[in-house]
Order: sequence, then structure tokens, then C-alpha cells
Amino acid sequence: MDSIEVGKKYLIRTVTNYFTGRVINKTDFDIVLEDAAWIPDTGRFSDAVKSGNFTEVEPYQDKVIISKSAIVDMTIIDYDLPRIAK
Repeated sequence: MDSIEVGKKYLIRTVTNYFTGRVINKTDFDIVLEDAAWIPDTGRFSDAVKSGNFTEVEPYQDKVIISKSAIVDMTIIDYDLPRIAK
């Protein structure tokens, strides 16, 4: 059992990148996100976590699979997922 909730939106920090997205599936080894974006630059992290206002956003066009072994931490977010590149 793990604490990742299917259907919730997350800001995810991995060993190399940040991602946002809605978890639509999970296995023992990975999670699948929809409406996902790679966040190359969060700007001031505490502000980004609260507001979702990131300095840079690169949306994915399809689902994204992330290995659980690469995840450092995740936080549930309640703002709209970023979908416009900047």
C-alpha cells in the first residue's frame, strides 16, 4: 500500500525534474499522469507550491509515466494544472 491517491493532482519532485499532473493509475513501480507538465523552473518554490505560478512550464501532449523509484516527494495541489508553455 502507498499514499498516492488516484484522481488527485500533484506537484512531484523527482531526482532530476519537477512535474505536475493528475494521477490516473499506479502500480508497485510507477505512476501514470494525465494533463502533465515538466516544470524546468519553479521560481520561488514555496510560492509555486501555494499558487501554481511557475517560471517555466512545458506541457506534455499525452500521458506520462514516472518511476516511483525516482520520486523524492509529492504534494497534493488544488489549483488548475498548468497547460500553457512558458
